[in-house]
Amino acid sequence: MTQSSTVLPYGRKAGSTATAARTEDDVEALRAEVECLRRQNSDLQGRLRTHPAIALAQGILIERYGLPEPDQAFALMRHVSQRANIKLHQLADALNHIPGPDTDARLWFPRRVPATPPPLHDVDMELDGGANQGAVLGAALRRVLTIAGTDMGNVQLADRSGLRMEKHTGLTREFTDFFAFVDGPTTSCSQAAADQEQVTVRDVATAEVFDEDSRRTILEAGSRACHSVPIIDGQSVRGMVSSHHARPLAGFSRPQLQALEATGQAVGRWLTWHHDTVIHDALEELHGLARTTR
Repeated sequence: MTQSSTVLPYGRKAGSTATAARTEDDVEALRAEVECLRRQNSDLQGRLRTHPAIALAQGILIERYGLPEPDQAFALMRHVSQRANIKLHQLADALNHIPGPDTDARLWFPRRVPATPPPLHDVDMELDGGANQGAVLGAALRRVLTIAGTDMGNVQLADRSGLRMEKHTGLTREFTDFFAFVDGPTTSCSQAAADQEQVTVRDVATAEVFDEDSRRTILEAGSRACHSVPIIDGQSVRGMVSSHHARPLAGFSRPQLQALEATGQAVGRWLTWHHDTVIHDALEELHGLARTTR
């Protein structure tokens, strides 16, 4: 009696198929773990940036209104930010930097005159009352990408430490995590903010403005060129809209650049109105609630 045997392809050892399958499973598991760690790191970075401002705001409320504990101050801020449809860190930042009301004053801004939102011209959108910042930023991004002829881009808002990612489309998670906060000079958006003018990077692979980590992240996201448009009101940069392109750019025509500039200026005026109206309304409500809570 002869033993039966399995004939394997040349160079393959018995059990190698199962081993390869296990290896592929291990690689996928490792990739999933790396992605999970990357998201956790991004979330941690966000919390590290916003937590000090929120903690400071809690302290101001406790001292100003005699609230008994930080949790009560936090609950008031969260309630008001949700009602105003603004982010908690925006409310905290305003509370920290706008001079407080007079002692025992019923109103924080007694002489403030209500203002209507400025027109957004060619920024196509539908707004409920004209006060939804997220909708405005999303519409601004769509407008810029239509003019630039691409489907990749992002919107950032300026805060006291740099540029914060608010909206994006067509970009990888690694890209949005890496550029969640931009506080250095080694990007086209930071250059455009510093110069207060549009910046075109014709080829990311060779542009000198980027450090190597930024360049690698942009290229791996499939962007070979980019263009940054300041969101500006007068001499104040409110944010940035950037388009990304799969191929190197030759540049934009004068009408395109004019249309992009007009979009940045219109959104900049709107953001100034939003700060002076919606944010101030939220502070007024917070003041009223805190006065009655103490």
